[in-house]
Amino acid sequence: MSRPTVHLPRLIAHRGLSAHAPENTLTAVRAAHAEGCGWVELDVQLLGDGTPVIWHDKGVRRCSNGRGKLANMELPRARALDVGAWFGRNFAGERLATLDEMLALADELGLGLNLELKVHRGRDPQALVATALPRALDALPPERLIVSSFHPEALEAARALQPAGDALHLGILHEKPPKEWRRSAEALKAFSLHVDWRRLKEKRAREIKAAGYALLCYTPNDPVAFATQWDWGVDSAISDDPGLFTHYLPEAEPPDGAGTVIVR
Repeated sequence: MSRPTVHLPRLIAHRGLSAHAPENTLTAVRAAHAEGCGWVELDVQLLGDGTPVIWHDKGVRRCSNGRGKLANMELPRARALDVGAWFGRNFAGERLATLDEMLALADELGLGLNLELKVHRGRDPQALVATALPRALDALPPERLIVSSFHPEALEAARALQPAGDALHLGILHEKPPKEWRRSAEALKAFSLHVDWRRLKEKRAREIKAAGYALLCYTPNDPVAFATQWDWGVDSAISDDPGLFTHYLPEAEPPDGAGTVIVR
């Protein structure tokens, strides 16, 4: 038996509108909303003091004026970083966002959120889940939240915290879905698979859709090169620059039946 659930848009802004604003920042999310995006994808991990923050890398060098690993930082030090000037002088003074701040903004703007549990080597996936997931579930309704990860232990911990599939929509991240993709999807009561669009093959895409899972692709920024994948049943493209796709979409929203999962 299948049931309708999250209504996914065709386009999701990757790390906010990251082609036009510093990634994973409050400004990038506001920019995505101003661009007309209804959903954003963001990364969450823990500082050394246990504060959940919106950040992708293990360290801060690439996207700030500082250096060091998040695992070695407390919030005051992390908040002292300028995380905008690296992208452009107009963004100087941007501060690293906590998960709580970002969830409040997403709720204020009425956005859907794909929150990726980012687990770098040596970090504790269960601590991340225990800290971040309850906050996300409290802040946003289930139909506006997908929690995803590459890390099997993080996904298992998330499902253990919320056994009911309709209370938590889990997304399994793969670069390329393995042959046994369905086994893990069923075990986790997954809602969606998130796949590198360059590694996705038509046969696997059609298998995923025939099994009733939502299919999201990261991170296409060339709408012409990506066009054939819409025909395979892809529900959403997670793009740095969703505006590029405006005139290349097969339709405004996924067809009936997109974003539907199998209830087992």
